[in-house]
Amino acid sequence: MNRSVAFQTAPFTKAVKWLIIINVAVWFIFQVLMEGFMHVPFTSLFALYPGKVIFDFQIWQIFTYMFLHSMSVTHILFNMLMLWFFGAELEQRWGTKFFLIYYFSCGIGAAILYCIGVWAWALGTGSQTGLIVPVIGASGAVFGLLLAQGIIFGERIVYFFMLFPMKTKYFVALMGLVQLASMMTSGVSGGEVAYLAHVGGLVAGFVTLQVKAWFTRQDFKKKAKNKGRNLRLVVDNEKKSDKPPKYWN
Repeated sequence: MNRSVAFQTAPFTKAVKWLIIINVAVWFIFQVLMEGFMHVPFTSLFALYPGKVIFDFQIWQIFTYMFLHSMSVTHILFNMLMLWFFGAELEQRWGTKFFLIYYFSCGIGAAILYCIGVWAWALGTGSQTGLIVPVIGASGAVFGLLLAQGIIFGERIVYFFMLFPMKTKYFVALMGLVQLASMMTSGVSGGEVAYLAHVGGLVAGFVTLQVKAWFTRQDFKKKAKNKGRNLRLVVDNEKKSDKPPKYWN
């Protein structure tokens, strides 16, 4: 595979495939058909409303919002393409179990940081808009995948706007700065795009990777310590010899 053309031959791994299937099924069956035509208030129950999460304890919304998208086909199409492009190779590298842990940690972490940020903004400015405007989409989790790509495959060359080659780590840094700048110019709650949730996904991804690295180091130290304990000094007393004692592992 040509490593300079990133993600173009990414396979459909198990978790990525099922995440895409579930997202598309939820969007089409529950949002397009049931809500769009039958007027079932599905989004109002499962989208992320910071005010409902904080004051009404509708905690499930920090998870369920990831599976909802707007009625625009481009919204879900873009998110699912990014999930495939950025996620499949990570699942191959990490395995399905940790990939899912990481994906949901980024999505849930993004929601929690968004709720905290919007609440702090409301307390500081008196504006309640962010608390009552719903947030939907898998973008927070996808930005977490983007961060992992930048850290793990940082030297790989990608093409910004399909024209300008740059290393993945610089591409990720640029995207992070764009989201941060967009959030600062449009307010914490953003306009139609929840930039704070995107930034939250990047932060949650970084924290999750740091926690994983800590556990990996602890596991390595534990194995090294146990290996040291298994060393035994064996002395042959029945046979005099000038040879040094033997160590067995």
